[in-house]
Amino acid sequence: MRERHRYLFVRILEACNADCFMCDFALSRDTFRFSREDFEDLLPKARDAGVAYVRFTGGEPLMHPDVVELVRSGTAAGMRMSLITNGSMLPRMAESLAEAGLAQVIVSLDGASAETHDVYRRSPGMFDNGLRGLRAAADLGVLPRVNTVVGPHNYAEMPLLQEVLTRAGVRQWELSALKLDRSITYPDPDDVRRVCDRVYDADPNSSLVPMGKRFYGDDPEEQARYFAESVTPRASLPQCHVTDDVIYIDGKYGRMYACSCIPHREGEDGPGGAPLRQAGVIGLDTPAFREHADFYRERGPLVCNGCSTTAAGYSDDVARLGSVSPWQY
Repeated sequence: MRERHRYLFVRILEACNADCFMCDFALSRDTFRFSREDFEDLLPKARDAGVAYVRFTGGEPLMHPDVVELVRSGTAAGMRMSLITNGSMLPRMAESLAEAGLAQVIVSLDGASAETHDVYRRSPGMFDNGLRGLRAAADLGVLPRVNTVVGPHNYAEMPLLQEVLTRAGVRQWELSALKLDRSITYPDPDDVRRVCDRVYDADPNSSLVPMGKRFYGDDPEEQARYFAESVTPRASLPQCHVTDDVIYIDGKYGRMYACSCIPHREGEDGPGGAPLRQAGVIGLDTPAFREHADFYRERGPLVCNGCSTTAAGYSDDVARLGSVSPWQY
């Protein structure tokens, strides 16, 4: 039986202080907050389900007034705690988060400088704060990772961004394709390959190399589908192994999903998750959840459109290697 590194994602709020053009939560002022009481109730269920890694998502998780205490309680329960942030508040919160036990921080950076990233995120100061926060977190022993959304607007910057992140001491990097409710058109797909192949083929001993699959696909079939139909690379046939290891909770709506990508496209291709509570009681590996997860385990490689490069690569690595080291999702 393979070694599993099971992940629990929790969307702890939808509010956000950024105005990213690709995000449904841009500048949201939604009042929902996942409570400390809910998290305390959830933690023993997570342990029973074999979860070892917890990641807070949003919105912007650092806007949650109790985020430090949520990290602290998860750490005290034996979980390795992570969160993904736009980085704007990270420089002033890095020390308290590290003291609470944060193990990994993921900052979203989409350009190689403030002149580009802040325009894409429509939020002045995001780039500089993100880099400063990453460096501060790394100095405090927190694993620094960057997630980048790539599209026609910024793919040419990826070699320079690779240099910037390597110099900054970032340890992990995800490039995932821009996903909108319309086709994404590249005037010259061959140029995308010329520019970005060297990013993926760089020497990992001297450069930060992206995790998972290429955002435009690893093989000719995936690349043809991506450039012609905007279908992002998926887990390879016959099965998606992410669904064995991931539980994603949308706290506001009390739903859980077998992948962090599915809730953003609920009901598009298959069952729309499972209820987090039944008769008011939290349950994770419920029959309803397993039915949902089994659907995407068998059908995900055929129907999913919007898979992340790390999810696709993680599933393929599990199938190829039998197990994958932690933090590879």
